Amino acid sequence: MSGTAERQVEKQAEYVIDVRDIRKNFGGMRVVDGLSLQVARGEICGFLGANGSGKTTTIRILCGLLAPDGGSGTCLGLDILRESQSIRRQVGYMTQRFSLYEDLTVRENLELVAGLYEMDQPREAVGAIIGRMDLRARADQLAGHLSGGWKQRLALTACVLHRPALLLLDEPTAGVDARARREFWDLIHDMAGGGLTVLVSTHYMDEAERCARVVYLAGGRIVVQGSAEDLIRDVGLTTYDATGPTVEAAVPLLRAAPGVEAATMFGRVLHVAGMDRAALEAAIRARGAGLTWHEVPPRLDDVFIHLLARESRDGGAEAPR
Repeated sequence: MSGTAERQVEKQAEYVIDVRDIRKNFGGMRVVDGLSLQVARGEICGFLGANGSGKTTTIRILCGLLAPDGGSGTCLGLDILRESQSIRRQVGYMTQRFSLYEDLTVRENLELVAGLYEMDQPREAVGAIIGRMDLRARADQLAGHLSGGWKQRLALTACVLHRPALLLLDEPTAGVDARARREFWDLIHDMAGGGLTVLVSTHYMDEAERCARVVYLAGGRIVVQGSAEDLIRDVGLTTYDATGPTVEAAVPLLRAAPGVEAATMFGRVLHVAGMDRAALEAAIRARGAGLTWHEVPPRLDDVFIHLLARESRDGGAEAPR
């Protein structure tokens, strides 16, 4: 084998997820449309996109719960078409909704999961992970009596009990408070530091910013991907903040102005964004007079809103890149 071919094989071996041209239809509707994705070992990759963009379907294909209608590739080195059952045993998958038994205790739920995976010494494994995930004080509490944050911690614990190499999380922190979300993500980063690969879908921009790479889906296709910094830089938005006594009155005027894609209040600060710098600044001069303006760096949520607006305006996604 040539040196170039050897390097290519080594590079492919680094990918925990390596799929190409994945397609999936439901009732004649194309939900995933030629999606290709590579995720490296130990990477935390974030999925962004509107509801119906194909995030959940893609995750279910990757973990072996759905068979694609077309395409090929591997997950954990296993063929997604022929070895889906083996993939399911080596992946941790956390759904949007709490899926454990609410009338069982924390410990009983974990022992049930250990049995399903036919783990050696299941009680010892459960006892160890209860300690590692700081669940000792709640081990004998019914799962249905846990708060939202502790339910999510329990669900995550169940997902990693069998020591998977890949964790697939589908909007795992929806509906929990900010502190619980931060603690959840601290756990994710700790596990990724130990070599666990994570693919997570989220609608929270602060969570997306904690991912090494963000992948934006629209219409079942990848529109843009890269680090949060890359996406903010490459989209090319111009953003300004304004303060002043008439700031609320300026919002509807600016929203209707050419060149203004978004005008939103954050407390007492008006935040505007647009792709055409000259048009945006002309709108500020014409309809934001009397306010104090400062140009500020765009944020990831500016990019997200821009992409959603473009998707709605164009009636679909751009070609993937």
